[in-house]
Amino acid sequence: MLGTIVNTIAVILGSIIGLFLKGGLPKKLDEAIMKALGLSVLYVGISGSLKCSETLLLILSLVIGVIVGEILDLDRALNRLGQWIERMFKKHSKSKGSIAEGFVAASLLFCVGSMAIVGSIQSGLEGNHETLFVKSMLDGITSIIYTSTMGIGVIFSAIAVFLYQGMITLASGFLGNLLVEVQITNIGAIGSVLIIALGLNMLEITKIKVANFLPALFIPMIYYIVLSLVG
Repeated sequence: MLGTIVNTIAVILGSIIGLFLKGGLPKKLDEAIMKALGLSVLYVGISGSLKCSETLLLILSLVIGVIVGEILDLDRALNRLGQWIERMFKKHSKSKGSIAEGFVAASLLFCVGSMAIVGSIQSGLEGNHETLFVKSMLDGITSIIYTSTMGIGVIFSAIAVFLYQGMITLASGFLGNLLVEVQITNIGAIGSVLIIALGLNMLEITKIKVANFLPALFIPMIYYIVLSLVG
């Protein structure tokens, strides 16, 4: 849970800083920081992917995973979820002002994304918090910008981050009890490949629908669990 706790604290601290800023960060500085963080995400992904000892399983998982993801169109589903929550908010919370607006907008940005899911799974399975640490920096900076424009409501999104990522981490930790260390490392390597895709997107080199690759994380889990039961 360390990664999730750090991420939660980053949102809170960023929001507090944002309260003291009215115009937000200069656009040029904001873009430069995001590029630096994009490079950091890319480094984290490459480092983790090189630990894989079963390249064929990695390739098969990515191929099967993206086929499933494209059929289900998870990327579109996540976007629709965000749009639905936003519509519901606008419909029922006209009297709640900027507190509700900031909370919903920030919660969607911090939770409805591939990095939150992949990072939480890596945290629960491997005890590897690198992805969530990088996400914490991203969310912290974004919290400053959002709070400076939308107000105190953004700070309450830390609750959503803690509950959402915490549940995924705990569930992954339970699955990790059924797997040995080398299997967990191989699953983490697949997640790291998705982190590489996120980094490339952040650097605006590609426009990969990373959410459609998320089923790839579960292919080796199923394979290893079935293999251990049969064995």
